[in-house]
Amino acid sequence: MISLPRISFGTAAIAGIIEAVDEEQANAVLEQAWASGLRYFDTAPHYGQGLAERRIGDFLRSRHSEDWILSTKVGRLLQADRKARGPLNKFVEPLPFSQHYDYSYDGIMRSVEDSFQRLGLSRIDILYAHDLGTFTHADQADIHLRQFLDSGVRALQELKSQAVIKAFGLGVNDAQVCLDVLHECELDLLLLAGRYTLLDRTAEQTLLPLCKTRNTGLVMGGVLNSGILATGARPGALFNFQPASERVLDHVGRLESLCEQFGIRLAAAAMQFPLRNEQVISVLTGPGRVEYLEENLMLMNQAIPEEFWEAADALRLTS
Repeated sequence: MISLPRISFGTAAIAGIIEAVDEEQANAVLEQAWASGLRYFDTAPHYGQGLAERRIGDFLRSRHSEDWILSTKVGRLLQADRKARGPLNKFVEPLPFSQHYDYSYDGIMRSVEDSFQRLGLSRIDILYAHDLGTFTHADQADIHLRQFLDSGVRALQELKSQAVIKAFGLGVNDAQVCLDVLHECELDLLLLAGRYTLLDRTAEQTLLPLCKTRNTGLVMGGVLNSGILATGARPGALFNFQPASERVLDHVGRLESLCEQFGIRLAAAAMQFPLRNEQVISVLTGPGRVEYLEENLMLMNQAIPEEFWEAADALRLTS
């Protein structure tokens, strides 16, 4: 299994997801992340239609290449679009490109070459096939999955065998598609967002044990479930980018009460929770502001007693 730092940096926010982030602000966050010891950075063509890759590439170019680890994603190709307008796909000021899905052998090879150009770097360590599964593709999910399994995965295998990359896997929001792919081929890593959290343990019963059997590492993103594990059970709180249901609000309220009993922050418990499983090798943080990054790093280091975790396990949300 590839070795990664316990805490890593995701670049969606510095590409302006939800709120705009200018270049000066993005660089300040990246500088603070580096100064705080973060060395694994994850990006994707999707983030700001190439903006995240441009920004992280510019940042890393002045650092010694042996000092950092970089992942990006495949499955989307970008095309220059004179009619492109922001915001797009929740990114407020994206670059002027349109995108289309392509999980084929040729599509993935093209995607990698395009990423090298946008990054301006000569090395990518990890590639993730991005957003397979029903969470993104709904009734088209099987078509894209079949394209990936029939030819796309061969591209990733070749890139690894040729030492262009060190590892590959999936970068998804959907636990089921991870199971589907692992049953057909080997993966080094899964970057899974929101499905193994203090609130949503979808991956716990079947995916995590399979990953242990296959020696597949997990990088966990979306550990705050798009905000509700930071804000708590408040009116308008978001769960998976949608207003939270009463059932979810009630469960988060009970988690908040438990945190109060132990004198800890709900967000601290949420950020540390995934690392309790041995298959989880890194947790992503990636805010768009320096003060948010500093707070997240503080939360990752807050002491949490084992008795809290035992009580939280007893409170887990059942399906």
